[in-house]
Amino acid sequence: MAVVSTGFFDGVHSGHRLVIGTLVEEASRRSEESVVVTFWPHPRNVLQDEARNLRLLSSLDEKKLMLKALGVDRIEVLPFTKAFASMTGEQYLKEVLVGRFGATAAIFGYDNRIGSDHKTFSDLQPLSSSLGLDIIPCKELGSISSTVIRKALAEGRVRDASDMLGYRYGLHGVVVSGNRLGRTIGFPTANMQLYEPLKLIPAVGVYAVEVETLGGKYLGMSNIGVRPTVGTGNALTVETNIFDFDEDIYGLDITIRFIRRIREEKRFPSLTELKAQLLEDKRLILEGASSEELAK
Repeated sequence: MAVVSTGFFDGVHSGHRLVIGTLVEEASRRSEESVVVTFWPHPRNVLQDEARNLRLLSSLDEKKLMLKALGVDRIEVLPFTKAFASMTGEQYLKEVLVGRFGATAAIFGYDNRIGSDHKTFSDLQPLSSSLGLDIIPCKELGSISSTVIRKALAEGRVRDASDMLGYRYGLHGVVVSGNRLGRTIGFPTANMQLYEPLKLIPAVGVYAVEVETLGGKYLGMSNIGVRPTVGTGNALTVETNIFDFDEDIYGLDITIRFIRRIREEKRFPSLTELKAQLLEDKRLILEGASSEELAK
């Protein structure tokens, strides 16, 4: 027997956390297993609803780790296919939640819609009663949604995104070789290749970041952009200068978590002027590092 919540849970943001908290609490109260039933890939990638433009707040592995950290006993990932998408709310409740996972209760977010017929929890109440399934709705948590958070990140508003997520948004990847130009002006950078190609990269610009690599945490600054000072037609890169760090980490894991946006990316007439700006960027970041805003 299990208490179940179902959804994509992209980013596992503050609204999702309210649902998961209710799930874990109710499962504990009933002495049953707490189960999250989620999907992969994202429904838009299958139904082609603006799929080309969709970027995600969390990879599948990141989502699993966050859900586990919130106390969920079991996470079930169902392949999202067109056949799966054609199931009605009644079929999903009866065949999947109750039939497959033995749900005795289902925790619904305030805006949950289930099945191809987009049933709400109130629509499904009569059926759930006949199945011996309790449906427990969660209250609304403001205007927080994965869509709103994606918009904030796309505009570079990383602090707003972090407030809605309940944690600092981050990128995870491997350090790959670059042109090593930063080293020649005293700002060596770690160039990141993301493990999840569909992960949303914030707007082009320079950011104060927290860096995790080699088992340690460091302060740094990341440039997301096309490096206009050194040429045109460059591919978008995520380059990070790690403060007080001089280790060779090529081929190793790196995670950056965004603290705030410092400025837009811009083209400088010379490398000397670029270096002067980077020194100013670093000064601003270090000045703020002791404040509550950056230290949390």
